[in-house]
Amino acid sequence: MAVGSVTSAAGDAKNYPGRLTVYVFMACIIAASGGLIFGYDLGISGGVTAMDSFLSKFFPAVFHKEKDDKSTNQYCKFDSQTLTLFTSSLYLAALVASLYASTVTRKFGRKLSMFIGGLVFFAGAGLNAGAINVSMLIVGRILLGIGVGFANQSVPLYLSEMAPYKYRGALNIGFQLMITLGILFANVINYFTAKIHGGWGWRVSLGGAAVPAAIITIGAIFLPDTPNSLIERSSAEEAKKKLQRIRGVLDVTDEFEDLVAASEASKKVEHPWRNILERKHRPHLTMAILIPFFQQLTGINVIMFYAPVLFKTIGFGDDASLMSSVITGLVNVIATFVSIMFVDNWGRRKLFMEGGIQMFICQIIVAVLIALKFGLTGQSDNLSKGYAIIVVLFICIYVAGFAWSWGPLGWLVPSEIFPLEIRSAAQSITVAVNMVCTFIIAQVFLTMLCHLKYFLFLFFAFWVFVMSIFIFFLLPETKGVPIEEMSRVWKQHWYWGKYIPDEDVIGGKELETGRPVKIVD
Repeated sequence: MAVGSVTSAAGDAKNYPGRLTVYVFMACIIAASGGLIFGYDLGISGGVTAMDSFLSKFFPAVFHKEKDDKSTNQYCKFDSQTLTLFTSSLYLAALVASLYASTVTRKFGRKLSMFIGGLVFFAGAGLNAGAINVSMLIVGRILLGIGVGFANQSVPLYLSEMAPYKYRGALNIGFQLMITLGILFANVINYFTAKIHGGWGWRVSLGGAAVPAAIITIGAIFLPDTPNSLIERSSAEEAKKKLQRIRGVLDVTDEFEDLVAASEASKKVEHPWRNILERKHRPHLTMAILIPFFQQLTGINVIMFYAPVLFKTIGFGDDASLMSSVITGLVNVIATFVSIMFVDNWGRRKLFMEGGIQMFICQIIVAVLIALKFGLTGQSDNLSKGYAIIVVLFICIYVAGFAWSWGPLGWLVPSEIFPLEIRSAAQSITVAVNMVCTFIIAQVFLTMLCHLKYFLFLFFAFWVFVMSIFIFFLLPETKGVPIEEMSRVWKQHWYWGKYIPDEDVIGGKELETGRPVKIVD
Protein backbone atom coordinates (compact mmCIF):
# COMPACT_ATOMS: atom_id res chain seq x y z
CA MET A 1 0.00 0.00 0.00
CA ALA A 2 1.30 3.47 -0.87
CA VAL A 3 1.48 5.21 2.48
CA GLY A 4 -0.50 8.44 2.53
CA SER A 5 -2.33 7.66 -0.71
CA VAL A 6 -6.07 7.67 -0.20
CA THR A 7 -8.97 7.78 -2.56
CA SER A 8 -10.54 11.10 -3.29
CA ALA A 9 -13.85 11.24 -1.51
CA ALA A 10 -15.47 12.55 -4.64
CA GLY A 11 -16.77 9.13 -5.53
CA ASP A 12 -18.85 8.90 -2.33
CA ALA A 13 -19.52 12.62 -1.85
CA LYS A 14 -22.60 14.43 -3.07
CA ASN A 15 -22.42 15.51 -6.67
CA TYR A 16 -23.64 19.09 -6.42
CA PRO A 17 -25.29 20.36 -9.61
CA GLY A 18 -23.93 23.48 -11.25
CA ARG A 19 -21.43 24.71 -13.79
CA LEU A 20 -18.70 27.28 -14.15
CA THR A 21 -20.60 30.45 -15.02
CA VAL A 22 -19.20 33.62 -16.59
CA TYR A 23 -20.36 35.44 -13.45
CA VAL A 24 -18.19 33.28 -11.19
CA PHE A 25 -15.26 33.30 -13.60
CA MET A 26 -15.17 37.10 -13.74
CA ALA A 27 -15.63 37.43 -9.97
CA CYS A 28 -12.71 35.06 -9.38
CA ILE A 29 -10.47 36.96 -11.80
CA ILE A 30 -11.22 40.26 -10.04
CA ALA A 31 -10.67 38.74 -6.60
CA ALA A 32 -7.49 36.96 -7.69
CA SER A 33 -6.06 40.34 -8.73
CA GLY A 34 -5.39 40.77 -5.01
CA GLY A 35 -2.33 38.62 -5.71
CA LEU A 36 -0.92 41.38 -7.92
CA ILE A 37 -0.02 43.55 -4.94
CA PHE A 38 1.92 40.74 -3.27
CA GLY A 39 3.65 39.72 -6.48
CA TYR A 40 4.51 43.28 -7.48
CA ASP A 41 6.19 43.86 -4.15
CA LEU A 42 8.13 40.58 -4.32
CA GLY A 43 9.47 41.56 -7.71
CA ILE A 44 10.05 45.27 -7.23
CA SER A 45 12.05 45.29 -4.00
CA GLY A 46 14.95 43.20 -5.27
CA GLY A 47 15.35 45.31 -8.41
CA VAL A 48 15.17 48.59 -6.54
CA THR A 49 17.78 47.52 -4.00
CA ALA A 50 20.10 46.68 -6.88
CA MET A 51 19.82 50.20 -8.38
CA ASP A 52 22.86 52.41 -7.76
CA SER A 53 20.73 55.56 -7.44
CA PHE A 54 18.62 53.97 -4.70
CA LEU A 55 21.58 52.52 -2.80
CA SER A 56 23.62 55.73 -2.95
CA LYS A 57 20.72 57.78 -1.57
CA PHE A 58 19.50 55.52 1.24
CA PHE A 59 22.26 52.95 1.84
CA PRO A 60 25.57 54.63 0.90
CA ALA A 61 27.69 52.15 2.89
CA VAL A 62 26.26 49.25 0.87
CA PHE A 63 26.72 51.23 -2.35
CA HIS A 64 30.42 51.81 -1.72
CA LYS A 65 31.00 48.20 -0.65
CA GLU A 66 29.18 46.90 -3.73
CA LYS A 67 31.39 49.01 -6.00
CA ASP A 68 34.60 47.88 -4.28
CA ASP A 69 34.99 44.73 -6.40
CA LYS A 70 38.62 44.09 -5.50
CA SER A 71 38.37 44.06 -1.72
CA THR A 72 34.89 42.66 -1.17
CA ASN A 73 33.94 38.99 -1.22
CA GLN A 74 31.35 38.46 -3.97
CA TYR A 75 29.07 36.68 -1.50
CA CYS A 76 29.08 39.60 0.96
CA LYS A 77 28.59 42.68 -1.23
CA PHE A 78 25.04 43.39 -0.11
CA ASP A 79 25.21 42.18 3.49
CA SER A 80 23.41 44.96 5.40
CA GLN A 81 20.76 44.52 8.09
CA THR A 82 19.32 47.96 7.33
CA LEU A 83 18.93 47.08 3.66
CA THR A 84 17.25 43.77 4.45
CA LEU A 85 14.98 45.52 6.96
CA PHE A 86 13.67 47.62 4.06
CA THR A 87 12.57 44.42 2.33
CA SER A 88 11.52 42.33 5.31
CA SER A 89 9.56 44.94 7.30
CA LEU A 90 6.62 44.42 4.92
CA TYR A 91 6.29 40.78 5.89
CA LEU A 92 6.32 41.47 9.61
CA ALA A 93 3.51 43.99 9.13
CA ALA A 94 1.61 41.48 7.00
CA LEU A 95 1.93 38.91 9.80
CA VAL A 96 0.26 41.20 12.34
CA ALA A 97 -2.37 42.45 9.86
CA SER A 98 -3.43 38.93 8.88
CA LEU A 99 -4.47 38.18 12.47
CA TYR A 100 -6.75 41.23 12.57
CA ALA A 101 -7.98 40.45 9.06
CA SER A 102 -9.41 37.17 10.36
CA THR A 103 -12.03 39.02 12.43
CA VAL A 104 -12.91 41.39 9.59
CA THR A 105 -13.21 38.52 7.11
CA ARG A 106 -15.46 36.48 9.40
CA LYS A 107 -17.73 39.26 10.69
CA PHE A 108 -17.94 41.59 7.69
CA GLY A 109 -17.13 39.39 4.70
CA ARG A 110 -14.25 38.55 2.41
CA LYS A 111 -14.69 41.49 0.01
CA LEU A 112 -14.28 44.12 2.75
CA SER A 113 -10.92 42.61 3.71
CA MET A 114 -9.83 42.84 0.06
CA PHE A 115 -10.95 46.48 -0.11
CA ILE A 116 -9.06 47.41 3.06
CA GLY A 117 -5.98 45.61 1.83
CA GLY A 118 -5.95 47.43 -1.49
CA LEU A 119 -6.58 50.84 0.07
CA VAL A 120 -3.78 50.59 2.63
CA PHE A 121 -1.38 49.19 0.03
CA PHE A 122 -2.17 52.20 -2.17
CA ALA A 123 -1.19 54.55 0.65
CA GLY A 124 2.07 52.67 1.20
CA ALA A 125 2.95 52.92 -2.50
CA GLY A 126 2.54 56.69 -2.41
CA LEU A 127 4.69 57.04 0.70
CA ASN A 128 7.49 54.92 -0.75
CA ALA A 129 7.48 56.78 -4.06
CA GLY A 130 7.91 60.10 -2.26
CA ALA A 131 10.39 58.88 0.38
CA ILE A 132 13.23 61.21 1.34
CA ASN A 133 14.76 59.06 4.09
CA VAL A 134 14.93 55.47 5.31
CA SER A 135 12.22 56.04 7.93
CA MET A 136 9.69 56.98 5.24
CA LEU A 137 10.67 53.88 3.30
CA ILE A 138 10.11 51.62 6.30
CA VAL A 139 6.74 53.20 7.20
CA GLY A 140 5.66 52.84 3.58
CA ARG A 141 6.71 49.20 3.63
CA ILE A 142 4.69 48.62 6.79
CA LEU A 143 1.57 50.01 5.09
CA LEU A 144 2.25 47.76 2.11
CA GLY A 145 2.54 44.84 4.51
CA ILE A 146 -0.83 45.58 6.09
CA GLY A 147 -2.37 45.55 2.63
CA VAL A 148 -0.72 42.24 1.76
CA GLY A 149 -1.84 40.70 5.07
CA PHE A 150 -5.52 41.55 4.45
CA ALA A 151 -5.45 40.47 0.80
CA ASN A 152 -3.62 37.19 1.37
CA GLN A 153 -5.98 36.30 4.19
CA SER A 154 -9.21 36.90 2.26
CA VAL A 155 -8.54 36.20 -1.43
CA PRO A 156 -7.78 32.43 -1.25
CA LEU A 157 -10.87 31.90 0.95
CA TYR A 158 -13.05 33.87 -1.46
CA LEU A 159 -11.85 31.87 -4.45
CA SER A 160 -12.31 28.48 -2.77
CA GLU A 161 -15.83 29.38 -1.63
CA MET A 162 -16.99 30.85 -4.96
CA ALA A 163 -15.63 28.14 -7.26
CA PRO A 164 -17.60 24.99 -8.17
CA TYR A 165 -15.74 22.14 -6.46
CA LYS A 166 -14.74 20.57 -9.79
CA TYR A 167 -12.91 23.77 -10.78
CA ARG A 168 -11.79 24.94 -7.35
CA GLY A 169 -8.13 24.13 -7.94
CA ALA A 170 -7.84 26.01 -11.23
CA LEU A 171 -9.75 29.08 -10.03
CA ASN A 172 -7.92 29.27 -6.72
CA ILE A 173 -4.57 29.10 -8.50
CA GLY A 174 -5.64 32.32 -10.21
CA PHE A 175 -4.34 33.98 -7.04
CA GLN A 176 -0.87 32.51 -7.56
CA LEU A 177 -1.04 33.41 -11.26
CA MET A 178 -1.65 37.03 -10.32
CA ILE A 179 1.29 36.88 -7.90
CA THR A 180 3.52 35.67 -10.74
CA LEU A 181 2.19 38.34 -13.10
CA GLY A 182 2.87 40.97 -10.43
CA ILE A 183 6.46 39.71 -10.13
CA LEU A 184 6.91 39.76 -13.91
CA PHE A 185 5.49 43.28 -14.31
CA ALA A 186 7.75 44.49 -11.50
CA ASN A 187 10.84 42.93 -13.08
CA VAL A 188 10.06 44.50 -16.47
CA ILE A 189 9.46 47.91 -14.87
CA ASN A 190 12.73 47.66 -12.94
CA TYR A 191 14.62 46.84 -16.11
CA PHE A 192 13.46 50.06 -17.78
CA THR A 193 13.40 52.41 -14.78
CA ALA A 194 17.01 51.47 -13.98
CA LYS A 195 17.92 53.20 -17.26
CA ILE A 196 16.24 56.51 -16.37
CA HIS A 197 18.81 59.29 -16.10
CA GLY A 198 18.69 61.53 -13.06
CA GLY A 199 18.52 58.78 -10.44
CA TRP A 200 14.75 58.82 -9.85
CA GLY A 201 13.81 55.59 -11.63
CA TRP A 202 13.38 53.81 -8.30
CA ARG A 203 10.52 56.22 -7.46
CA VAL A 204 8.64 55.05 -10.55
CA SER A 205 9.21 51.42 -9.55
CA LEU A 206 7.99 51.88 -5.97
CA GLY A 207 5.12 54.17 -6.96
CA GLY A 208 3.96 51.69 -9.58
CA ALA A 209 2.58 49.56 -6.74
CA ALA A 210 -0.38 51.96 -6.72
CA VAL A 211 -1.66 50.40 -9.97
CA PRO A 212 -2.34 46.85 -8.68
CA ALA A 213 -3.58 48.41 -5.43
CA ALA A 214 -6.16 50.42 -7.35
CA ILE A 215 -7.27 47.33 -9.30
CA ILE A 216 -8.15 45.28 -6.21
CA THR A 217 -9.56 48.26 -4.29
CA ILE A 218 -12.00 49.22 -7.03
CA GLY A 219 -12.67 45.61 -7.98
CA ALA A 220 -13.62 44.67 -4.41
CA ILE A 221 -16.44 47.23 -4.46
CA PHE A 222 -18.21 45.35 -7.24
CA LEU A 223 -17.54 41.79 -6.07
CA PRO A 224 -20.44 39.66 -4.79
CA ASP A 225 -20.20 38.11 -1.34
CA THR A 226 -19.75 34.35 -1.17
CA PRO A 227 -22.78 32.28 -0.08
CA ASN A 228 -20.67 30.90 2.80
CA SER A 229 -20.01 34.40 4.09
CA LEU A 230 -23.64 35.49 3.72
CA ILE A 231 -24.87 32.45 5.66
CA GLU A 232 -22.20 33.04 8.28
CA ARG A 233 -23.59 36.59 8.69
CA SER A 234 -27.24 35.39 8.97
CA SER A 235 -28.38 36.23 5.43
CA ALA A 236 -29.58 32.77 4.40
CA GLU A 237 -32.19 33.82 1.84
CA GLU A 238 -29.77 36.12 0.05
CA ALA A 239 -27.17 33.37 0.20
CA LYS A 240 -29.48 30.88 -1.53
CA LYS A 241 -30.23 33.33 -4.34
CA LYS A 242 -26.55 34.05 -4.69
CA LEU A 243 -25.74 30.33 -4.78
CA GLN A 244 -28.30 29.79 -7.55
CA ARG A 245 -26.74 32.57 -9.59
CA ILE A 246 -23.13 31.51 -9.20
CA ARG A 247 -23.91 27.83 -9.91
CA GLY A 248 -26.19 28.69 -12.86
CA VAL A 249 -28.98 26.32 -11.70
CA LEU A 250 -32.08 26.62 -9.51
CA ASP A 251 -31.66 23.28 -7.73
CA VAL A 252 -28.95 24.03 -5.16
CA THR A 253 -30.73 22.37 -2.22
CA ASP A 254 -28.04 19.85 -1.32
CA GLU A 255 -25.16 22.31 -1.39
CA PHE A 256 -27.17 25.01 0.36
CA GLU A 257 -28.22 22.67 3.16
CA ASP A 258 -24.63 21.59 3.69
CA LEU A 259 -23.51 25.22 3.81
CA VAL A 260 -26.21 25.99 6.38
CA ALA A 261 -25.28 22.91 8.43
CA ALA A 262 -21.64 23.96 8.42
CA SER A 263 -22.62 27.49 9.43
CA GLU A 264 -24.80 26.27 12.27
CA ALA A 265 -21.93 24.16 13.54
CA SER A 266 -19.56 27.12 13.30
CA LYS A 267 -21.91 29.39 15.29
CA LYS A 268 -21.64 27.03 18.22
CA VAL A 269 -17.96 27.82 18.36
CA GLU A 270 -17.48 30.90 20.52
CA HIS A 271 -13.71 31.03 20.30
CA PRO A 272 -12.40 29.84 16.90
CA TRP A 273 -8.79 30.53 17.94
CA ARG A 274 -9.21 28.22 20.90
CA ASN A 275 -11.29 25.72 18.94
CA ILE A 276 -8.59 25.20 16.34
CA LEU A 277 -6.42 23.66 19.06
CA GLU A 278 -8.90 20.81 19.61
CA ARG A 279 -7.82 17.27 18.74
CA LYS A 280 -10.24 16.99 15.80
CA HIS A 281 -8.55 19.96 14.14
CA ARG A 282 -5.03 18.59 14.54
CA PRO A 283 -4.70 17.76 10.81
CA HIS A 284 -5.90 21.22 9.79
CA LEU A 285 -3.62 23.04 12.23
CA THR A 286 -0.65 20.95 11.10
CA MET A 287 -1.24 21.87 7.45
CA ALA A 288 -1.97 25.52 8.30
CA ILE A 289 1.48 25.75 9.87
CA LEU A 290 3.72 23.39 7.92
CA ILE A 291 2.60 24.04 4.34
CA PRO A 292 3.40 27.79 4.42
CA PHE A 293 6.51 27.05 6.50
CA PHE A 294 7.81 24.64 3.87
CA GLN A 295 6.72 26.89 1.01
CA GLN A 296 9.12 29.58 2.12
CA LEU A 297 11.93 27.11 2.77
CA THR A 298 11.91 26.11 -0.88
CA GLY A 299 14.13 29.20 -1.26
CA ILE A 300 11.85 30.75 -3.89
CA ASN A 301 11.77 34.19 -2.28
CA VAL A 302 15.55 34.27 -2.44
CA ILE A 303 15.12 34.12 -6.21
CA MET A 304 12.10 36.40 -6.48
CA PHE A 305 12.74 39.42 -4.29
CA TYR A 306 16.53 39.19 -4.39
CA ALA A 307 16.95 38.01 -7.99
CA PRO A 308 18.80 41.08 -9.32
CA VAL A 309 20.95 41.28 -6.18
CA LEU A 310 21.63 37.54 -6.36
CA PHE A 311 22.58 37.64 -10.02
CA LYS A 312 24.86 40.65 -9.46
CA THR A 313 26.42 38.85 -6.51
CA ILE A 314 27.33 35.81 -8.59
CA GLY A 315 28.92 37.95 -11.28
CA PHE A 316 26.23 39.26 -13.64
CA GLY A 317 26.40 42.89 -14.79
CA ASP A 318 23.69 45.42 -13.93
CA ASP A 319 21.60 44.97 -17.10
CA ALA A 320 22.22 41.23 -17.20
CA SER A 321 21.04 40.77 -13.62
CA LEU A 322 17.80 42.68 -14.23
CA MET A 323 17.15 40.87 -17.51
CA SER A 324 17.78 37.51 -15.85
CA SER A 325 15.15 38.34 -13.23
CA VAL A 326 12.72 39.23 -16.05
CA ILE A 327 13.37 35.82 -17.62
CA THR A 328 12.76 33.96 -14.35
CA GLY A 329 9.59 36.02 -13.85
CA LEU A 330 8.32 35.02 -17.29
CA VAL A 331 9.05 31.36 -16.59
CA ASN A 332 7.15 31.71 -13.32
CA VAL A 333 4.03 32.95 -15.12
CA ILE A 334 4.09 30.33 -17.89
CA ALA A 335 4.67 27.45 -15.47
CA THR A 336 1.76 28.56 -13.29
CA PHE A 337 -0.56 27.89 -16.23
CA VAL A 338 0.60 24.26 -16.12
CA SER A 339 -0.76 24.02 -12.58
CA ILE A 340 -4.05 25.68 -13.60
CA MET A 341 -4.50 23.20 -16.44
CA PHE A 342 -3.71 20.02 -14.53
CA VAL A 343 -4.34 20.52 -10.80
CA ASP A 344 -7.97 19.33 -10.97
CA ASN A 345 -7.03 16.32 -13.13
CA TRP A 346 -3.70 15.16 -11.73
CA GLY A 347 -4.43 16.24 -8.18
CA ARG A 348 -2.43 18.12 -5.57
CA ARG A 349 -0.11 15.36 -4.37
CA LYS A 350 1.40 14.52 -7.77
CA LEU A 351 2.19 18.17 -8.50
CA PHE A 352 3.68 18.63 -5.03
CA MET A 353 5.94 15.61 -5.43
CA GLU A 354 7.07 16.30 -9.01
CA GLY A 355 7.83 19.94 -8.21
CA GLY A 356 9.78 18.95 -5.12
CA ILE A 357 12.03 16.54 -7.04
CA GLN A 358 12.63 19.12 -9.76
CA MET A 359 13.56 21.88 -7.30
CA PHE A 360 15.84 19.57 -5.32
CA ILE A 361 17.88 18.56 -8.36
CA CYS A 362 18.18 22.13 -9.66
CA GLN A 363 19.34 23.53 -6.32
CA ILE A 364 22.09 20.92 -6.13
CA ILE A 365 23.24 21.78 -9.65
CA VAL A 366 23.18 25.57 -9.04
CA ALA A 367 25.23 25.07 -5.85
CA VAL A 368 27.82 23.07 -7.79
CA LEU A 369 27.98 25.66 -10.60
CA ILE A 370 28.52 28.55 -8.19
CA ALA A 371 31.04 26.54 -6.16
CA LEU A 372 33.08 25.76 -9.27
CA LYS A 373 33.21 29.45 -10.21
CA PHE A 374 33.62 31.23 -6.87
CA GLY A 375 34.58 28.51 -4.39
CA LEU A 376 34.63 29.61 -0.76
CA THR A 377 36.61 32.80 -1.28
CA GLY A 378 34.07 34.50 -3.53
CA GLN A 379 36.90 35.94 -5.61
CA SER A 380 36.44 35.61 -9.37
CA ASP A 381 35.90 37.60 -12.50
CA ASN A 382 32.37 38.01 -13.82
CA LEU A 383 30.75 34.91 -15.24
CA SER A 384 31.26 34.23 -18.93
CA LYS A 385 28.16 34.50 -21.12
CA GLY A 386 27.91 30.75 -21.61
CA TYR A 387 28.38 29.97 -17.91
CA ALA A 388 25.79 32.61 -16.97
CA ILE A 389 23.26 31.10 -19.38
CA ILE A 390 23.68 27.68 -17.74
CA VAL A 391 23.14 29.17 -14.25
CA VAL A 392 20.02 31.01 -15.39
CA LEU A 393 18.74 27.89 -17.17
CA PHE A 394 18.78 25.76 -14.03
CA ILE A 395 17.36 28.57 -11.92
CA CYS A 396 14.52 28.81 -14.46
CA ILE A 397 13.88 25.05 -14.26
CA TYR A 398 13.81 25.40 -10.48
CA VAL A 399 11.35 28.33 -10.71
CA ALA A 400 9.13 26.30 -13.06
CA GLY A 401 9.02 23.44 -10.56
CA PHE A 402 7.94 25.80 -7.81
CA ALA A 403 5.42 27.60 -10.03
CA TRP A 404 3.38 24.49 -10.76
CA SER A 405 3.67 22.94 -7.31
CA TRP A 406 4.52 24.63 -4.02
CA GLY A 407 3.73 28.12 -5.30
CA PRO A 408 0.01 27.76 -6.09
CA LEU A 409 -0.68 24.69 -3.95
CA GLY A 410 0.80 26.39 -0.90
CA TRP A 411 -2.18 28.76 -1.05
CA LEU A 412 -4.78 26.40 -2.55
CA VAL A 413 -4.59 23.44 -0.18
CA PRO A 414 -4.85 25.38 3.12
CA SER A 415 -7.77 27.47 1.82
CA GLU A 416 -9.83 24.40 0.86
CA ILE A 417 -9.31 22.05 3.82
CA PHE A 418 -10.64 24.06 6.78
CA PRO A 419 -14.19 23.65 8.14
CA LEU A 420 -16.17 26.89 8.31
CA GLU A 421 -15.97 27.26 12.11
CA ILE A 422 -12.20 27.69 11.98
CA ARG A 423 -11.75 28.81 8.37
CA SER A 424 -10.92 32.46 8.96
CA ALA A 425 -8.70 31.76 11.96
CA ALA A 426 -6.87 28.92 10.20
CA GLN A 427 -6.30 30.98 7.05
CA SER A 428 -4.85 33.75 9.24
CA ILE A 429 -2.45 31.22 10.74
CA THR A 430 -1.43 30.16 7.23
CA VAL A 431 -0.77 33.77 6.20
CA ALA A 432 0.96 34.56 9.49
CA VAL A 433 3.33 31.58 9.24
CA ASN A 434 4.00 32.44 5.60
CA MET A 435 4.87 36.02 6.53
CA VAL A 436 6.99 35.06 9.55
CA CYS A 437 9.09 32.73 7.42
CA THR A 438 9.29 35.26 4.59
CA PHE A 439 10.36 37.95 7.06
CA ILE A 440 13.07 35.76 8.59
CA ILE A 441 14.42 34.64 5.22
CA ALA A 442 14.37 38.20 3.86
CA GLN A 443 16.17 39.47 6.95
CA VAL A 444 18.88 36.81 7.09
CA PHE A 445 19.34 35.79 3.45
CA LEU A 446 22.14 38.21 2.57
CA THR A 447 23.98 37.38 5.80
CA MET A 448 23.49 33.65 5.15
CA LEU A 449 24.80 34.09 1.60
CA CYS A 450 27.84 35.89 2.98
CA HIS A 451 28.63 33.12 5.49
CA LEU A 452 27.24 29.95 3.90
CA LYS A 453 28.20 30.94 0.34
CA TYR A 454 27.11 28.30 -2.18
CA PHE A 455 26.09 26.00 0.70
CA LEU A 456 23.00 28.21 0.99
CA PHE A 457 21.49 26.42 -2.01
CA LEU A 458 22.24 23.07 -0.39
CA PHE A 459 20.48 24.33 2.75
CA PHE A 460 17.28 24.96 0.78
CA ALA A 461 17.68 21.68 -1.10
CA PHE A 462 17.66 19.83 2.23
CA TRP A 463 14.35 21.43 3.17
CA VAL A 464 12.83 20.60 -0.22
CA PHE A 465 13.70 16.94 0.45
CA VAL A 466 12.07 17.09 3.91
CA MET A 467 8.88 18.73 2.65
CA SER A 468 8.51 16.20 -0.15
CA ILE A 469 8.63 13.39 2.42
CA PHE A 470 6.01 15.25 4.46
CA ILE A 471 3.66 15.48 1.47
CA PHE A 472 4.12 11.83 0.54
CA PHE A 473 3.14 10.54 3.97
CA LEU A 474 0.77 13.10 5.46
CA LEU A 475 -1.14 15.06 2.80
CA PRO A 476 -4.28 13.36 1.45
CA GLU A 477 -5.61 14.11 -2.03
CA THR A 478 -8.28 16.84 -2.00
CA LYS A 479 -9.16 17.24 -5.67
CA GLY A 480 -12.82 16.95 -6.64
CA VAL A 481 -14.14 17.15 -3.06
CA PRO A 482 -16.78 19.78 -2.15
CA ILE A 483 -15.27 22.17 0.37
CA GLU A 484 -17.95 21.46 3.02
CA GLU A 485 -17.37 17.69 2.76
CA MET A 486 -13.59 17.83 3.20
CA SER A 487 -13.88 16.00 6.53
CA ARG A 488 -14.32 12.78 4.52
CA VAL A 489 -10.78 13.12 3.18
CA TRP A 490 -9.26 13.38 6.63
CA LYS A 491 -11.37 10.52 7.96
CA GLN A 492 -10.12 8.23 5.18
CA HIS A 493 -6.44 9.10 5.70
CA TRP A 494 -4.24 6.34 7.16
CA TYR A 495 -2.90 8.60 9.93
CA TRP A 496 -5.24 11.59 10.35
CA GLY A 497 -8.40 9.46 10.39
CA LYS A 498 -8.04 8.73 14.10
CA TYR A 499 -8.38 12.44 14.91
CA ILE A 500 -11.71 12.97 13.07
CA PRO A 501 -14.93 12.00 14.95
CA ASP A 502 -17.53 10.13 12.87
CA GLU A 503 -20.16 12.78 13.60
CA ASP A 504 -17.99 15.46 11.99
CA VAL A 505 -18.24 13.85 8.55
CA ILE A 506 -21.02 15.64 6.68
CA GLY A 507 -23.17 13.13 4.83
CA GLY A 508 -20.84 10.35 5.93
CA LYS A 509 -23.44 7.60 6.33
CA GLU A 510 -20.93 4.94 5.36
CA LEU A 511 -18.95 5.90 8.45
CA GLU A 512 -21.99 5.61 10.70
CA THR A 513 -22.92 2.19 9.38
CA GLY A 514 -19.42 0.88 9.77
CA ARG A 515 -18.72 0.38 6.06
CA PRO A 516 -14.95 0.09 5.63
CA VAL A 517 -12.98 3.12 4.56
CA LYS A 518 -11.38 2.60 1.16
CA ILE A 519 -7.61 2.86 0.85
CA VAL A 520 -5.77 2.65 -2.45
CA ASP A 521 -3.25 -0.15 -2.71
